[in-house]
Amino acid sequence: MYDFHLHSEYSIDSKASMESMVLAAIDRNLKSICFTDHVDLDSTAQRIDFVFRTSDYFRNIRRVRYKYMKDIEILAGVEIGIQPQLFERYNEFIDNNNFDFVLMSIHSVNKLDIHAESFTKGIEPIKALEAYYNDMYDCVKHFNNFDVLGHLDYIDRYFEDYSAIPKYNEYYYIIEAILKVLIANGKGIEVNTAGVRYGLGYFHPKIQILKLYKELGGEIITIGSDSHSPDTIGYEYKAVEKMLKELGFKYIHIFKERKKFPINII
Repeated sequence: MYDFHLHSEYSIDSKASMESMVLAAIDRNLKSICFTDHVDLDSTAQRIDFVFRTSDYFRNIRRVRYKYMKDIEILAGVEIGIQPQLFERYNEFIDNNNFDFVLMSIHSVNKLDIHAESFTKGIEPIKALEAYYNDMYDCVKHFNNFDVLGHLDYIDRYFEDYSAIPKYNEYYYIIEAILKVLIANGKGIEVNTAGVRYGLGYFHPKIQILKLYKELGGEIITIGSDSHSPDTIGYEYKAVEKMLKELGFKYIHIFKERKKFPINII
């Protein structure tokens, strides 16, 4: 098993030590994990940069990598919270650090944090989705310094009433445009298992999006638990593998030194 979306105490929303995450991964017989701690620049109405000290981050990863090298492969990634005004700043940050994997996610829309500032409250659900996906399209179209797009329909988590989430066919056209750009540029998407933990009843992205990705020729997929604590590492990994196999996917992918490696789905 390979979990390519993990957070530790280097993320503002986690208190878990890297070592505790590694030990949990070993206990669950994972073969490889990648830490993807948050870097969210210009975040919230206060325009705060949430960023870890990269020298400390890499030093700690090297420490646990050496200590547990016989038990598990440990890789150094990052999850960037992209916004259309931040392309230059993120390019500089990524180019100055030797990450194995760059996961790009949309955490803010119109400079409002979707979670912390309740972007979906007080706005018509379809308008919220259109704003979110239009920002996403702008980012994948004009920013290329990433490997995989994270939890594509993440915004679904933050509707107070899940029954109010618009039907897929109401915004399908935007999803199709995003996926076509990703595929043309050789980028992948993540299957993020946290949607089930949030009570949505589906992984991110929902199965209709995965089917469309496959139909359009998309092949690059990573699996991530989005864990912020040891108890959810590897969450529902086998269920995702089974689903992907049923959809016709032959591989999941892992990344090392920004290069992708296919792993057969058995």
